[in-house]
Amino acid sequence: MALISRILVPIEFSPRCKGAAHYAEALACRFHCEMVLLHVVASPVGALGSPEGMAYSSPPDVMPERIAERTADLEAFLGGEAKGIAVERIVVEGDPAREIVACADQRRADLIVMPTHGYGPFRRLLLGSVTAKVLHDAGCPVWTGPHLEQAPAYDSISFHTVLCAIDLGPDSRPALTWASAFAKEFGSALTVLHILPTSLTRLDGIYFDAAWRQDVTRDVADRISVLQQELHAECEVLIETGEVPAAVADAAQTRKADLLVIGRGRHAHGLGRLRTNAYAILRESPCPVATI
Repeated sequence: MALISRILVPIEFSPRCKGAAHYAEALACRFHCEMVLLHVVASPVGALGSPEGMAYSSPPDVMPERIAERTADLEAFLGGEAKGIAVERIVVEGDPAREIVACADQRRADLIVMPTHGYGPFRRLLLGSVTAKVLHDAGCPVWTGPHLEQAPAYDSISFHTVLCAIDLGPDSRPALTWASAFAKEFGSALTVLHILPTSLTRLDGIYFDAAWRQDVTRDVADRISVLQQELHAECEVLIETGEVPAAVADAAQTRKADLLVIGRGRHAHGLGRLRTNAYAILRESPCPVATI
């Protein structure tokens, strides 16, 4: 069974969104799967406070025109691109995050591809909430990142190096399973990264015994090795020390990773270190991030 058979791409017509769509196109071409382009027309209540909104007497007067405009915009989105890719376009009204998650469930999407920032009159709200809510509520992996507007044309995108950061919590298995399957599909080099927090090696400037640090590192390496064998994952293992978000970003930069894969805590009963730092990792990552 293919790793990805349907990709949902929320569209809000920003440069970041266009970059996200390029990644979705590259994946759709590779996996021969369908793309669903979704635009959510948010409630006009907030917009009525703007100069444009003052021209309307009530939300019912606003919505038909806005939906018609956005439907035309969505039909034109990607233009002559996405040749040979099955594309479904949907415009709905409602809360953006809720409608994105609902559409992913209804269409049985295997992946949501979206930027971390919004656009337009609701930019402030989108920036602070929509992606975060989707990451929290979606039942499928979410592909995002802070630099998606820099994405090249979809037919120029490649994945030579995949970095999978795990904390050995409940999400490590699904994250490594997905990363391994993705890397095999693209023939990518896969590296598994585990960060030992600085607090495990020193406290208040006092460094712990070197032998103890070696024992901790050896235990982590053994646990990763067991996971590798169980999942038949062919990968290099990298164990570093530092503050998790910065250390993960540094490793992605050093390895010139084309994709970073992390767990986002959906399978955890407690707050694992990686889950606690997931949003900070997303903000600092130099490459796209697939959260599993």
